[in-house]
Parts: sequence; structure tokens; C-alpha cells
Amino acid sequence: MKIVVLAGGTSTERDVSIVSGTGICSALRQKNHQAILVDVFCGLENVDWADPFPESYDVEQAVSYIKSFNPHIEELKKSRKEFFGPNVLELCKKADFVFLGLHGSNGEDGRLQAVFDLMGIPYTGTGYLSSAMAMDKGVTKAMFQMRGVPTPGGKAMKKKDRVETLQELGMDFPVVVKTCCGGSSIGVYIVDNQADYTKALDGAFTYENEVVVEEFVEGTEYTVAVVDGKAYPVVQIVPVQGFYDYENKYKPGAVKETCPAPISEELTRRLQEYAVEGYHALEMESYGRLDFIVTKDEKIYCLEANTLPGMTPTSLIPQEAAVLGMDYPTLCEELIRVSMKKYE
Repeated sequence: MKIVVLAGGTSTERDVSIVSGTGICSALRQKNHQAILVDVFCGLENVDWADPFPESYDVEQAVSYIKSFNPHIEELKKSRKEFFGPNVLELCKKADFVFLGLHGSNGEDGRLQAVFDLMGIPYTGTGYLSSAMAMDKGVTKAMFQMRGVPTPGGKAMKKKDRVETLQELGMDFPVVVKTCCGGSSIGVYIVDNQADYTKALDGAFTYENEVVVEEFVEGTEYTVAVVDGKAYPVVQIVPVQGFYDYENKYKPGAVKETCPAPISEELTRRLQEYAVEGYHALEMESYGRLDFIVTKDEKIYCLEANTLPGMTPTSLIPQEAAVLGMDYPTLCEELIRVSMKKYE
């Protein structure tokens, strides 16, 4: 297949996306697909239109080209009106399929998916509506509550309606303050006093104009991928220090990730069932990953859903697939296969 792997972009997860895209493109090349790596925002200036998907291709050279834009992203965002970079849409239209190696805003939030739907461009992952719902943690929480998926209590707050005390929200410390639409645990703060709460709001609002304040649930973190409506093996996540924040997620050795999780068959079954229920609550298609926290007395809380989960060497879905006997390149092909069902 002729495949465009889209990566990069303008979100706070740009660097992670480049790593995901690199791995995906290399893996698809190993499977003899004519895959090319393209930055969705910075695009590709020089395209050989006689052969845009060449048999021979240097992935690392493409990565270097994408990274060369990193110091200039903020300037480009100010000077450009259009999100899609040079030749991006033209290449995507010529491809048989587009693999979305994007994370965060303008890639995982449904806007790109809606454009591709209107243009008839097939892509990996779920559609625009479920992408938008899952990206907004406030909407996700409301959908979980409506569909009976257990989730911590909490409230969304816009910057213009900032509430300075938990008493006004009807909540007590400790709480988690997090950006409404961020990913990779960027802009997430666990706080147990007023001074830290104020600092957390200040910090979270530097990323976005809306945050979620959520009751803090103490327990162990787990994650479950759902592919084509079926739950994959459960991963247990135990940070060596602190909590599962951005640094711990992508720093090798910072967390102990065990798959399959060393838990009872009963708890495994319940986590997988809630993962599938959360997937359907958000009307997800193709694949996604749902994150949980489980207390000592085995109460389960679903925290959020990821519609384009990470595909880096330390990411979780590849670990779950490996337990099923599926290597990374085969997983990439499987995600394309299940995504193609949207177009049948």
C-alpha cells in the first residue's frame, strides 16, 4: 500500500508524535509498504510527483527534515493561517491510506478527522465525533457518567469562570487539576492545599483555557487497549518515583510496566469490560486505549480515553500486542486493517 504517516504537528506532544511516526513508518516499510513520513504542519516542500511513494526511502532523513522545523514552530504558527503544510493534503489524497501518528490538539481532537472525512481521505483510528469527545476530559467524564462507566467525580472550569477555592466547587483536598484537552499528562497536578491549588490552576491555564478539577483517587494505574471492540491484555503501571507524568511516560526505566498485569482473573475481566464499555460510551471505532486507577479495595475508576495512543518504543499498546504474539510491524498493519472497516 501507498501510505502517508502523518506526525509532528503543533501540539505539546509534537516530539512524542515524531517518535511514534518514525517507528510506524519504519515498521510499515519492513512490511513492504511504500510508506512516507510527513509533518502535518510543516509539510514537504520538494515532492517528486512522478514517484511520491518510492520503493527506496530514507526514514531517518525524513525525520531530520521534520526536526529541522522544531525551533521555528511558534514563529510558523504566528505567520501561517492554514494548518496543513505544503503538499500534505495532495500527498494524502494520492495515498491508499493515512496512518495518523499524531497526538494532542489538531491531530487527535477530531478536526483533522472531519477534514479528511469531507475530502474522502481514509485514515487510522476513530472518527471525528468520538475523537472530539475523548479529547475533552470534561465531555469524557460526562459521557462515562451517563453510560455507567465509573469515573472520579469532578468539574470542568473555563479560565474566564475560574473558581479560586474548592469549597465553591463543593470538593475537598486532595484533587487533581489537569488541562481539559491535553495529553501525555502535560499540565497535570496533584494538590492537597490551597497554595498548590492556586499554582496548579495558574500552570494548567497556561496550556489551555479550560481545565478539569477531579477528586484524587489513590491506587494503582492500569491501561487497556481496545482494538476493533475487543480488549487487549491489561498493563499495570507503577512509577519508580512520583506519578505517571510526561517525564515518567517517556523516560526509559522511570516506570515499571507489567503486561499482563499481575492481578486476579476477576479484576482483569472487570478492567477489560469497563474498557470496552468506555470505548462504546465515546462511540469509538477501530482502536483506542483507556486508562484506569484501582484502589486497594479494587474499586475501578476510568480516568480517560486515548483515540491515537502512543506508538513509541516505550508505549503501551505495542506491549499489549506483544503478549498476544504480535510484533510491532504486525500491530501497525493490524491497526490499518481494523481502521479500514470504517470504509466498508
